[in-house]
Amino acid sequence: MDYEKPLFFRVMQYAERADRDVIDMVSGNPDWEPPEALREGLREYADRPVDEFQYPPSDGLRELREEIADRRNVPLESVIVTNGGGEANYLAMAEALDRDAGKEVLLTDPVYPYYPGKTQMLGGEATYVPVDGDGRLDPEAVRDRASAETAAIVVNSPNNPTGAVYGEETTRELVAIAEESDAILISDEVYDHFDQSGRFTSALSIDSAHRVVTASFSKSMAITGFRVGYTVLPPALAEPARTRHMLVNVTGSRPAQYAVLQALRETDPDYYAGTREMLAERIDAFTDALDAAGAEYTRPDGAFYVLARFEGFPGTMNNVERLIDEAGVAGMPGEAFGDSRAEWLRFALVTPRAQEAADRLAEFFA
Repeated sequence: MDYEKPLFFRVMQYAERADRDVIDMVSGNPDWEPPEALREGLREYADRPVDEFQYPPSDGLRELREEIADRRNVPLESVIVTNGGGEANYLAMAEALDRDAGKEVLLTDPVYPYYPGKTQMLGGEATYVPVDGDGRLDPEAVRDRASAETAAIVVNSPNNPTGAVYGEETTRELVAIAEESDAILISDEVYDHFDQSGRFTSALSIDSAHRVVTASFSKSMAITGFRVGYTVLPPALAEPARTRHMLVNVTGSRPAQYAVLQALRETDPDYYAGTREMLAERIDAFTDALDAAGAEYTRPDGAFYVLARFEGFPGTMNNVERLIDEAGVAGMPGEAFGDSRAEWLRFALVTPRAQEAADRLAEFFA
């Protein structure tokens, strides 16, 4: 099976070769400081006994799993620490498709591109459910497309790329649809700390054997390079997922898990509130400049991405390259996220130069 290289890499490689200064708004690499307790945990770990430099338990340090289970109010046995949110999603999708309950995977349009990529890799068949102009997902549209062939329903809230946040009613309905169609709802909640609306509802608030939650500390602690995520699975899926995780990865990084545990235990909620406040200011500044440029855009209720559309300038790879060359701003082509946003461009506000980037765009489109 042939796999296409994700457009993320093509855009970043093009920007790196540019002959001018380019502001990177492509990937979701946070530019802010991680919790101080995380740095302290790493320093402390360097002096630990040599036996703690060896393999940790395959499904994660027990203390970290206990901390996650306690915070999420789930049984310890349901938690597997993974190699970032990416592996958490892979495990969830693989186990959903392995149940001999169909091969269809329902995805939203627009969609984070790695979901359809994993669907293809795992031998599934993607079906897309459009969202509305603000990124809101209508559960009835999901119900209309769900069938006996639906193995999984994959959703992401707060959402990349739309910034939409799914509230309690939507989340509860999605779990119900999964139960009705004998599917698994996979709720990717990696941006849960970046809810600007106050409406976010975790799928873990609904007890069901048909829901899996995936998450990561990559964004919330600004540590995408540490690769510490986790998944919470129902009993029927947890054990086979644990075995699959062991066969694919053996285990994860022990020092990274230790540092994350220290940060979880010792970081004040003000750390996360401060990040949300900083991002809200960036969103304000960026969208104000888009107003000045005459752009149409979606203001995110969560996460840190803005979708924008400029008249006569569709979100193609060619136009992304033109923005890099002529405006010095690197964004993502809308076509990377599905047909419904092919006219749009997506910008990640994880740079202290977000205001400067917006000014460059306003000048380019003036």
